[in-house]
Amino acid sequence: MSLAIVAFGVLLLLLFMIKFKLDGFISLILVSLIVGLLEGMPIEDIPATIYKGIGGQLKSLVLILGFGAMLGKLLGDSGAAQRIATTLIDRFGKKNVQWAMILTALIIGITMFFEAGFIVMLPIVFVIVVQTGMPLLYVGLPAVIGLSTTHSFLPPHPGPTAVCGMYDASVGSTLLLGLIIAIPAAILVGIYYSRSKWVTSCQSSIPNGLTTSKVFTDEEMPGFGVSLFCALFPVFLIASATLCDMFLPKGTFGLKFIDFIGAAPLALLFSVLVAVYLLGLRRGSTMTELSASMKNSIKSMAMIILVIGAGGAFKQVIVDAGVGRDIAEIAKGIDVSPIIMAWAVAAIVRTAVGSATVAITTAAGIVLPIVQQSGISPELMVLATSCGSIFASHVNDPGFWMFKEYFNMPVSQAIKVRTTYTCILSVLGLIGVLAINAVIG
Repeated sequence: MSLAIVAFGVLLLLLFMIKFKLDGFISLILVSLIVGLLEGMPIEDIPATIYKGIGGQLKSLVLILGFGAMLGKLLGDSGAAQRIATTLIDRFGKKNVQWAMILTALIIGITMFFEAGFIVMLPIVFVIVVQTGMPLLYVGLPAVIGLSTTHSFLPPHPGPTAVCGMYDASVGSTLLLGLIIAIPAAILVGIYYSRSKWVTSCQSSIPNGLTTSKVFTDEEMPGFGVSLFCALFPVFLIASATLCDMFLPKGTFGLKFIDFIGAAPLALLFSVLVAVYLLGLRRGSTMTELSASMKNSIKSMAMIILVIGAGGAFKQVIVDAGVGRDIAEIAKGIDVSPIIMAWAVAAIVRTAVGSATVAITTAAGIVLPIVQQSGISPELMVLATSCGSIFASHVNDPGFWMFKEYFNMPVSQAIKVRTTYTCILSVLGLIGVLAINAVIG
């Protein structure tokens, strides 16, 4: 019954937004209320669940989005994003811009969370689109897919790392095996899927206020080195913290300090301050001008933040209604390969609940008792579970709304692109795990 109610809620949400053209934020909150009532949640608990979902989704993400928008605006208004974009086009050639995007995303994404990497790469994507006249999806989708792949398949990202601990798997070995699967999967989907008519027939555009229309002369732009430094400074801080967590003794002051400055929101804050000086004050801009630019970047983010938060509310109502527990009970009676079991349970929970974290922990809890008995590499079991947890991102996933809003797409076309590519990545991941298991098993 719970799954049927969730399905009804998804259909109702699509009806509100596609048929009646109701605002996404209002639609998500309304459907959250309706699904909570139909699931039998106490009426007095539903608002608290919605608040919990919004708060849980935006707790650090709102800082990442805010500081990321400021950094992007500084990169755009100073000409730094244009300098990086034109250099990439010159080095790779206009025909190979997708390869440049996916290579950059894979490098950034190994250590950087999806949301932070997404925010860092967007200004460069937007400027390339403006400079070349290429469609936004053609340029931006390979970058998003590269980030999605690394975030979902590879430790030290949260999902795979958490399951490594549960399965007693080696983080290093999981990373190496994950790269064998992630790189070809990202290329297949990021390059060839993004060129398909399925994608090119969809509409997308740069949201108002997130880029500059000015075309800078070569003399007006900062150098490539300082432009790249400002864009990648948060990546450097986050990557340093990630690597130090793996190799330095726990509890030392040095590690605590590096973790402090390497937390994604603070890394972006420090990067904004660095960019204010290097791209603004040092080049003659006044603090008044820079502050006005950063304020304008936040104004354009208001509805995006609200919609993402409302997506978190919808997800939380589904989670608190116990849908994940219902799926777990059903799955316990199925006798299949542990690899397929882990992937399938994670995929089903992800589709129903929308949370990759709930999906991966639910699936791991179910297959954990048989991981050691099966004789299958625990590292491959981690990858199977992780791959399942990215399956079918759609309207109950806050990440879906982030994708939709930043690419300024109708919800039906966002489903067509985002849901499809996450399904393909997930299935390719499972195929890769099965293939490696056949070789080393």
